[in-house]
Amino acid sequence: MSKFPENFLWGGATAANQLEGAFDRDGKGLSVADAMPGGKERLAILASDDFDWSIDESKYTYPNHRGIDHYDRFKEDIALFAEMGFKCYRFSIAWSRIFPQGDEMEPNEAGLKFYDELIDECLKYNIEPVITISHYEMPLNLATTYGGWKNRQLIDFYERYANTVLTRFHSKVKYWMTFNEINSSFHAPVLSQGLINKTGAKDFKSIIQGWHNQFVASAKAVKIGHELNPDLQIGCMIIYATTYSMDSNPINQMATIKQNQEFNFYCADVQVRGKYSAFTNRFFKEHGITWADLEIEDQDFALIKEHTVDYVGFSYYMSAVVDIVSEDNAQVAGNLLGGVKNPFLEASDWGWQIDPEGMRIALNEIYNRYQVPCFIVENGLGAYDKIEADGSIVDDYRIDYLQRHIAAMAEAIEDGVDLIGYTPWGCIDLVSASTGEMSKRYGFVYVDLDDEGQGTLDRSKKKSFDWYQKVIATNGDDLSNN
Repeated sequence: MSKFPENFLWGGATAANQLEGAFDRDGKGLSVADAMPGGKERLAILASDDFDWSIDESKYTYPNHRGIDHYDRFKEDIALFAEMGFKCYRFSIAWSRIFPQGDEMEPNEAGLKFYDELIDECLKYNIEPVITISHYEMPLNLATTYGGWKNRQLIDFYERYANTVLTRFHSKVKYWMTFNEINSSFHAPVLSQGLINKTGAKDFKSIIQGWHNQFVASAKAVKIGHELNPDLQIGCMIIYATTYSMDSNPINQMATIKQNQEFNFYCADVQVRGKYSAFTNRFFKEHGITWADLEIEDQDFALIKEHTVDYVGFSYYMSAVVDIVSEDNAQVAGNLLGGVKNPFLEASDWGWQIDPEGMRIALNEIYNRYQVPCFIVENGLGAYDKIEADGSIVDDYRIDYLQRHIAAMAEAIEDGVDLIGYTPWGCIDLVSASTGEMSKRYGFVYVDLDDEGQGTLDRSKKKSFDWYQKVIATNGDDLSNN
């Protein structure tokens, strides 16, 4: 197996809304995540016509409110990451800690101070912070009062927020991403754009407008960052699902190309290339949209063109299969998008198809399309973990998943891909974004907390903790499980 680059960024990834807790402390305002109920029906509830962002604790639980208490225990958690040997740690800043309502003129100093301390704790251990500016946690007020990202006013609010955090932390933090899984709005605009059915989630024009506004906002953040320090690395971040045609039927082949264009590439094309792609006009036409329907200002396209991202960050969990010819295919779940069952693949406890070779394909497709560095900022196995009588957690299934994906990464590097880092998702157990569950665990570190919010919150190491420690120590040369 080829060796990873000497300066390869091994680490782990989390998001503020899924682990911090302290949802109403030190001046923090409510975020959209704080209004999302927990449980397997979370996304169905959010997609219902009667959902209106109301918090009803008599009817639902809200596990994001407590998270895993990282807000109070971050020093303990960072010490565990350092023990594993992390070279970097990807986390997000909670927008509503900095601007509680999102539309204030002045930031909340207590929120900035928290991230100062978190960043300094990382740097104490020579862990490079990798910060997502907006990760499914926009201030709730921006969704309820302004209607989410379809409203151009959010560009100004985001610009003020991005300017605040970039100015405050740019001397300490080199790596940034503007929006988490920006293309997720294709299937779940509630998460990234703050749109619900009452405010445009079913209206594709609202989603397209939301994306355009986010492209402009992202470009402004890149401009701010590069003016502060030209060496800052500011990336986009997308969900990537390697997509296969079910067979050689040309109809399915074309449908696969179309799904790739619309889901995998639409957002990244704009953010990396600096312009909308050739397929956009037909994409709009098929959804009954014209450019004239969108609120666009003269300088938008120049901003997007001049301030492109430095790298492509992406999440990769599973691949997808397209078949629009047959109607009797078995269906499977996935990371916001499901699809046709692939007979050659196994699936996780949550039905996500496990496809390590698909990661190699993804890296080749992304790098050869954009010719900018790639950064895998999410990858991992959500699974049920069992505590043995002696307190150990033998998660060989997780080790096997990660082994095979890291081996595929090494092959992609050998293929010529410029891959700068790898941060497996949920390096410490946290609240699931799609279901609000704790039982869907990804971490190398176990957190004693169940789906009902019961537990000590004590941290303990899984078998994968020591395994990943060895992987990092050997720079990916030793993936053996012994």
